[in-house]
Parts: sequence; structure tokens; C-alpha cells
Amino acid sequence: MISKAQFENELTLIIANAIREDVGNGDHTSLACIPAEAKGKAKLLVKEAGVIAGVAFAKQVFYYVDADLEVSTFINDGDNVAVGDVVFHVSGRSQSILMAERLVLNVMQRMSAIATKTAFFVGLLAGTKTKILDTRKTTPGIRALEKWAVKIGGGENHRFALYDMMMIKDNHIDFAGGITQAITKAKHYLVAKKIDIKIIVEARNLKEIREILLNDGVYRILIDNFNYEDTKKAVALIGDRCLTESSGGINEKTIRKYADCGVNFISSGALTHAIHNLDLSLKAI
Repeated sequence: MISKAQFENELTLIIANAIREDVGNGDHTSLACIPAEAKGKAKLLVKEAGVIAGVAFAKQVFYYVDADLEVSTFINDGDNVAVGDVVFHVSGRSQSILMAERLVLNVMQRMSAIATKTAFFVGLLAGTKTKILDTRKTTPGIRALEKWAVKIGGGENHRFALYDMMMIKDNHIDFAGGITQAITKAKHYLVAKKIDIKIIVEARNLKEIREILLNDGVYRILIDNFNYEDTKKAVALIGDRCLTESSGGINEKTIRKYADCGVNFISSGALTHAIHNLDLSLKAI
């Protein structure tokens, strides 16, 4: 996984690029209509029940736009919210509040939707040893925010990107000439480059799992698109040799059955790419 410093740098880049995109050379409407010295106050109002996420990020946005803005928080990231709840107040220069408004709302609505869906999936797994993972199926440019939202919702992050974990999938296996060849090449590469990251290998059937187990150095086996019975057989074959992960079209109707097969993780791209934004608004008070 990426370091805290790398993650914080991602957030800074996201804010800077989003303000560049949205504000450009100035919020000319506000500049024309609102005196520079005018002060105001607004509240973040919840209009749909769910799990709130993005509060800490909203503070970063406000302070990036104007270090003199003040934020008073009443509800924290990860808390359940109901219609009518007020998450925070922000006060200070009216121009600054309006400049930050759309970025704060866009991000918090999406992050809250992801956190809400993740919390729902976590609830479906209650009582099992299985944890829910996200994937790289994220919105380009804001992956750090979407993966942060998964954590807020109680899920776990898979690899952040291509550089912090190796995942040997079907195409890598086919191009390398086979499973053992791909694993061997991956291990040699890590040694040669002096890189310390984990290796995950995807299996398409039980035969491939048996071959993966002939190789040392595999952190986790991705049991991809298996049915329930074969998943149980795969978990039994793997034992405690390495961790297990199920993936491939798993949804709210099937996730519990896969968890009951005994896998350590279930990964779902739907956590980040199949959601609708939670309804929030920033209202002047």
C-alpha cells in the first residue's frame, strides 16, 4: 500500500487540480456580486440517509481556498446520517465559501455514496472472517478519495495502483508462457529492482490453483469467477499457504455465499463504480 505521505500528496494534487478546473482565473460571478470583505456562513445539510464521508477532505478544501475560513464539525466521517442532519458549519469570506462549494459537494456526495454502499456490504459479511476489498475500478484522478471512502465505510483497500502490488492475471500468464513462468519472472524482477511489494496471482480453475501452490512467494490467490463449490474446493486446497480472494460479478445477493466458502477477501468494483451520489447541499444560514 502507499505511504501516508504519498496519500497526502495525492489529496493535495486533487484539490489543486479541481480548483484549477472549476475556478480558473476567478469566480467572476461572485467577484462581481459580492464585496471582497463580505462575510457569511453556510451549513452542510443532509438530504438522504446514509454514511457520511469526506468531512475531513472538505476541511482541507476550505483551508486550501482560504486559510481564514472556520469549520465547526457536528458529524464525523463514518457516522450514519439522516435527512435534515447538519454535518458542519463553515464561516468566513462569502467569496471563498462559494469558491469551494461545488468541489466540497461533488466530493462529499460521491464519497458518502461509496461509504454507504461499502457499509452495506460489510453488514452482509457480519459474522464471517471475510473482508470486502475495493479495486482499481475508480474514477480517474480521484482514486485516493474513493479508496478513502471505502475505508470510512468499513472496507479494506486493495492495491492503490500498479506500482504498490503485483497482480499476475490471465494476460500476464498467457504472455509469460504459463503460471510458473510468470511467478518466476515476477520474483526475479523484484529482486533485480530491489522492490519490496507483494504478489497476487489470479487462478481461473482448480488446476491453476494447484500450479500456483507449487511456487513460493505468493501472498494471495485470486479465485476468479469460480462457483460456490469450486470456491470451497479452492479454499481447502490453499489452506494456510497464502490468503484467498474471491472476485468476479459478486453482488449483494451472492456475497454472503462466497464468504461462507471461507475466503479471506471478496473484491468488488461495484463499491466505487456502481453508485449514485448521496444527496447533500450547502445552504447559507
